[in-house]
This record gives sequence, C-alpha cells and structure tokens, in this order.
Amino acid sequence: MEEWIGGLWDRFITRSSRRDYPDAAVHLADMEKTAAVFFRALGGDPGLRVTPATELRHGARRRWLSRLAGTDEKTANAARDAETLRLPPSLACFPTRALNRDLYLWLIALAAHDGEEDDWIVRNQQATLDTLAAFPGLQPRWQRLRDATMAERMPPDAMPEDEAAQEAAIRKALMQPGSVVALPPLYLGNAKPVQPVPLWLYPAPKVGAGDTAKRAAKKRQPGEGEGEGGAREEQAAKKRHAAERVDMPDNESPMLLMFRAESLLSWGEFVKVNRALDDDPNPDACRAAENLDKLSIAEDDGQRVASKVRFDLDLPPAAEDDAPLGPGLSLPEWDYRTRTLKPDWCRLQAMQSRHAEPQALPERLRRPAKKLRSQFAALVPTRRWQKNQPDGTELDLDACLRLHTDRLAGLHCSGAGLYLAQQPAERDMACLVLADLSLSTDAWVSDEQRVIDVIRDSLMLFSEALSATGDRYGLYGFSSLKRGGVRFHALKEFDAPLDAQARGRIAAIKPGYYTRMGAAIRHATSLLEKQLAAMRVLLILSDGKPHDIDLYEGRYGIEDTRMSLIEARAAGLKPFCVTIDREGASYLPHLFGPGGFTVLRRPEELPARLPLLYAQLTGR
Repeated sequence: MEEWIGGLWDRFITRSSRRDYPDAAVHLADMEKTAAVFFRALGGDPGLRVTPATELRHGARRRWLSRLAGTDEKTANAARDAETLRLPPSLACFPTRALNRDLYLWLIALAAHDGEEDDWIVRNQQATLDTLAAFPGLQPRWQRLRDATMAERMPPDAMPEDEAAQEAAIRKALMQPGSVVALPPLYLGNAKPVQPVPLWLYPAPKVGAGDTAKRAAKKRQPGEGEGEGGAREEQAAKKRHAAERVDMPDNESPMLLMFRAESLLSWGEFVKVNRALDDDPNPDACRAAENLDKLSIAEDDGQRVASKVRFDLDLPPAAEDDAPLGPGLSLPEWDYRTRTLKPDWCRLQAMQSRHAEPQALPERLRRPAKKLRSQFAALVPTRRWQKNQPDGTELDLDACLRLHTDRLAGLHCSGAGLYLAQQPAERDMACLVLADLSLSTDAWVSDEQRVIDVIRDSLMLFSEALSATGDRYGLYGFSSLKRGGVRFHALKEFDAPLDAQARGRIAAIKPGYYTRMGAAIRHATSLLEKQLAAMRVLLILSDGKPHDIDLYEGRYGIEDTRMSLIEARAAGLKPFCVTIDREGASYLPHLFGPGGFTVLRRPEELPARLPLLYAQLTGR
C-alpha cells in the first residue's frame, strides 16, 4: 500500500513540477536532415556535423515545486565548436510544436553566424544581430520565440539582488540585442548562475565520450544488441556524455585504511571490486552511465572483462606479414586548420599477400556469379548501324525518302549520306575498387558473416561481373597504423587477369588496423589516372568514417579525405562510395556530394548490389 501511494505521489509531483511540454516535443532525429541542409544553406561551415548535445546540470535557481520533486536539474544546451554543431536531443520548451520546431531552426541559423567573441552574452547578442541582418525574414519567428522565452523564465522578483540583476541583464539582451556588454557580478555566497537561455548558444564541452561509445557499439559480437537490453545500449551509444580523464586507483592493499562508514558511497565509486563474474556483461551498465553527470575515463588496468574490445595492434612479424612491393611512397596530407597541404607527411607501402594460395571461385558464389555474368554480358558493346553515311552496305531508306521529297518540292539536294554502315562500338571504361580493410571489418553483420566476409564475397562477384564486360579494373584494399604505416594491398592490378592467383589474394584479405582514407585515395587516384579511358570510376567500399590514432579523426580526417576526393575529380575521375555505415548520411554528403554515395542498410546485400550499382553508375 505504501509503495502504491508513493508511486502515485511521485507521478503527481513530477507532472506538477515539470516546466516543459512533452506533448509538443520535437526531436532532433526528426529534424536531423533538415538541420544539416538548413545550416549549410544559411552559410554555415559545411564541415560541421550535427550531433545531440550533452545534458548537464545547470545549477540555476529553480522553483520550489521543482526542488521538491527533484526535476528540472539538467538541460541540453546548443553549442558549436570547430567540428560539431550540438543541438538538444529534443525540445519541449514551448506549448506548441510549431514554436519548438522554430527554436531548432533559430538555433541553426544562430550557429551559422556565430562569432569569435569570448564573452558568452556578447557573443550571442552579436550573432543574433548578424543573423537578423542577413535574413530579415527570420525577424517575426525570432520575436515569437523571444516572447515565449520571456514568459517561461522565472521573474527577477523571486530572486536575490545579484541574481535579479543578472536576470534583468539577460532580459534586456533578449529584448534589445547589443545593449548589454557584460553580466553584473555575483557577490553573495549562495548565488546561483543564470537560468538557461534556450535561444542562445553555449560554450561547447571540451571532452566528449559519445564517439568512443559509438566505436565500441560497432564491435559487438553475434547476439549482442538484440532485444530490449540491446536497444537500450544502442540508444546509450548515440547519447553524448561529458567526460574527464582520471588516474586509475591502485587499491593494492586488500584493506582500506582510515575507513569511515559515512564515506562508503564515495569510496565505492573508485574501489575496484573483484567479482567472480568479471566476464559477464552488466545489463544495467548503460542505465548507470545515463544517470551520471560526467564519465570518468581511466587508462586500461590490464584486466579482461566482457565490455572491453579484445584485439592487438602490434604489427605481425615480417615472416607472417604481407610482402611489401617496392620501397614505399611518400604522400601529402591536408591540414584544414592551416589550410595547407603538408608534403611527404604520410608513408604508404604497397603490399601483397605472402601466403595467398590460388583457388577457384567458391561453390556458394558460382550460381550468383553465373547470373551476373549473363546480365553483364548484355552490356558488351556490339556493332551498330550508323545512318547518313556516304558509303555502306545498305541504303538508308529514311534518307532516300527525304531526298525524293525534297526534289519534288524543288529543293536542290546533293544526295550524300544515303547509306547505312556498321561500325564497332566500344566500352571505354576503367574502374578501381578501393576496399576498407580496417579493424572494424572484423565486426559481425549476421550469425554467419563478418563485414570482411561480405567485402570478400563482393569483390569476388564484382570481378566475375566485370570480366564479362571487358572493362579494365583493379582491386585494392587499405588500412593504416599512424601516418607512417599506410598499407595498400594489391589484390588484382589493371593489367593482371582474373585467375586463381587473384582469387586467392581476395580470399586472403583480413582485418587490418585503422582508416587513413586520404592517403589511400591519393595513391588510388595516381593508379587510375594512368588508365587511358573515357570514364574512370573510383569505387570506395567503406564501413565507417576516416580514423587513425594519431589525431586523424573527427574533422581533420574528414577534411583530408574531402581534399583527396577534390583532387581525384580534378584528375578526371568519378569517385563513388558504397558504405554500410548507418550514420554515413551525416558526413558523406560533405565528402562525395548528395549523389556520390549510397548507404546499404543491410550489409549482407553488398555482394549482390555492388555489380548492379556499378552498372547504374556507368550509365550503360
């Protein structure tokens, strides 16, 4: 009975204390595509990614009912930095969905005109003035949002003197942007910071662990991520958290000296407790992480638990590693921060499998390969008739009829071009397939196949299909370990036939290291540029965004890859990306353009889809 009454009271007091409007909520997931397009259309930096903001405790003064219910403690503020535009995961600040949606659009427009001033209040006022000056049509929308914001804020009369002065300054800055040069100081000991301003941008958090969670989510084994617990983990992986780096406590002594019972809870956050079931995943770990304000990240202590990714990034010994081809190649890399191309920054080593054994096409692929060969055989050019020829084997009846009609009309005609002639047609194409062989390809896509297995089958079937057309093509793979270890694997070169040796090299591919895509694309461009063909296609197979462990991540890797693709287009190539990354739509338009990529929701469909995509891409 007590629990039932307690539950009723908790629901009642929580609903009564809420200052938002859940029925009018608008979610970022529904606005994500619109947000990216709108941000770039207003002149925003095209290299920024739109991601959910982190919920943090704001520490501002709350109404007594909110303090009683323990609600309204956190807020997700919009922010931007050099790499991301962070927007609240959902907005329910106002009583109508239209206003909440307008708030998303206003924050995007404000971020597109965000300046470099250090002071938070001055920066937002200036950004407001710049946005309204650049787009006067936003003025009515901004006024509605401003009035709704003023109505929702706690009045200054209910605050101490110094807090009331700050709130008055905020209200004046909202009503008359540019009129406030600084916030009044807080001089009372128990003073609270100002209430969050949903119309403004906040300083971006310095450290985030959201990307780490995403990378960890990709390393799941078969059966993980299924059911209710898997859905909760996937949702938690998408959520961003504030984080800090701390030292791992030693706790070598089995006893706690100077133990006090009242400090047990604080000790419990840091003491490493030995559990008998360390290899079993904790089903409540994601829920516990969601309730933390800040995640503390420490270095690995060497213990093996189920939540850690088990791999070794040491290079294999030379006897077991792939055989290098040549001395290696120095390549440049683009630094978007200085807008310079750093010469000879990367070292690329062409390699070929040392232990690949010749083999025939696997039995499971023979039926789809036969079907693809018959389909692509229809693309083989045949002899075609040319009209209006001066000489030929047959008369052009249409041309003869036109000549006779013109003579009856009294027109002078020469009578040239009255024959049909057969001329051979040619497919003048070359394609280079560049496959991502990074460590993430070791992830499972089904109970039977990993990503690397899907890529292997795709290359096998793609080779069979293109062999039927006679198009020149080459197959290559790449991975990297820092800028001095870009590995470029030659699977089938342009002038080599598709034989048992080539199939053996394709079958021998295995997950490598990381994804330094810019250097691999530059070398692939140099190889494809040597092919004398009317159409040269650079087809990239990837399962994630560019990444390496020496700062080649985030926007740095994205911008270097984008510059390498610009160089490829300048060389007359046609780049196209096929990815199984479900979040690829957030960064691939910036790299390849809106029509330069495709995202496969089901990775196991790649072997069958890849040859058909090539046929559509070449327009034949």
